[in-house]
Amino acid sequence: MRQSPTQRGGPASPPTIWMAEKVVQTPLSRLKPYANNNRVHTEKNIAKLKASVAQFGFVTPILVDASGVIIAGHGRFEAAKALGLETVPTVVADHLSEAEVRALRIADNRLAELSEWNVEALRIEFADLLDLGIEGDLDFSLDITGFEMPQIDIMLAGAGTEEEEPETVDLPDPDRPAIARPGDLWILGPHRLLCGDALDAASYARVLEGEVPRMVFTDPPYNVPVQGHVRAGSNGAHREFVMASGEMTADEFRRFLGGFLVHLERHLPKGGIAMVCMDWRHVEELIGAGKSAGFELINLCVWNKTNGGMGSLYRSKHELVCIFKKPGGAHVNNVELGRHGRNRTNVWDHAGVNSFGAGREADLADHPTVKPTALVADAIMDVSHRGEVVLDAFGGSGATLLAAERTGRRARLIELDPLYVDVAIRRWQEMTGGQAREAVTGERFAERAERLAAAQEEVADG
Repeated sequence: MRQSPTQRGGPASPPTIWMAEKVVQTPLSRLKPYANNNRVHTEKNIAKLKASVAQFGFVTPILVDASGVIIAGHGRFEAAKALGLETVPTVVADHLSEAEVRALRIADNRLAELSEWNVEALRIEFADLLDLGIEGDLDFSLDITGFEMPQIDIMLAGAGTEEEEPETVDLPDPDRPAIARPGDLWILGPHRLLCGDALDAASYARVLEGEVPRMVFTDPPYNVPVQGHVRAGSNGAHREFVMASGEMTADEFRRFLGGFLVHLERHLPKGGIAMVCMDWRHVEELIGAGKSAGFELINLCVWNKTNGGMGSLYRSKHELVCIFKKPGGAHVNNVELGRHGRNRTNVWDHAGVNSFGAGREADLADHPTVKPTALVADAIMDVSHRGEVVLDAFGGSGATLLAAERTGRRARLIELDPLYVDVAIRRWQEMTGGQAREAVTGERFAERAERLAAAQEEVADG
């Protein structure tokens, strides 16, 4: 029996490994797909490969045998054809037997499947890519990585799924002047907040500046007096809305609803979704106004609160969210019956503002119908992608603003009441550590607050 070097006591010789020595540009017409290829490439898969090659270049050669039959790279071959390429880089593996070629076709695909993702490291990579996007150094969508945008959303939200700290921002004293002024356009990082009228077409032109929002999430006043219908926090009564706080007749309220819904329909793309909140008293008027504005009602969601609020016979424990769609196109569907891990129904369970846990008084003071940030964030993630614009015609205390910040969307808000503009700005600044600035003057919110406070002191000192 012949002894190996190891058996004789000598060092083992390293195995001889074949190395690819050159990459050859080969005409596509000379390449032949393997007739019994055991990997199936869908049109969606080919589209992703096509986008990858277009963005990054043809960085991975196709592996072929001596006859030009593809061993590995059938998907890239199809992508090259779709892109209209005439040649592609190839490596010829002419050292393999027929059996080895067949086995390598299987192994090349199967071995890659045996590895696992380091999810935390992957989350960090996506987060860093998002930061580059905010800085303007990213000119492609993250789904070019092969991950679906809903998967990326879930991954990035994974580190922040714990319960939020209670809100700590109080509503400013209504007897003191607001910091914001009508007509102000505030820049908050990638977001914009206009102190303006949702019934005025000019407001949308100014806050959007030609951008097309992917979706709307908005919470208009319900034409119900706050006093007697919304429980107050520990420091007393709520301030009424500046409009539609019970002073309108039914016909006037319908006209009010139609007055802003037509603007939403005008600015959304075909297939765009508008989520509009309402209570049970006026949901009929909202649905009618939405249809009159050109929308289709595709669902009616229920915000199921933890506790009941005020009421006569029954305490109301829910609010409604009409899901309108602009006809003519498909809407974004990031849920897909839970395919990506988010199992969503039309019943949304979130604690309501009447749940007096620790810190709830501050939530109540912010806005009588303030929506939980998590509720709005979930809704935004359902029908939009990261980087897209989310419009809110009634910004209120900024729930849509905070939800957009959390989910990587760009919020465009309109709010008529300067006091609520102040609340939204303060909440965003507290959340992010950023500084809001007025678009025209460049003045920071904190600078204006200091300036107004100093002016008031001078007046008081007389």
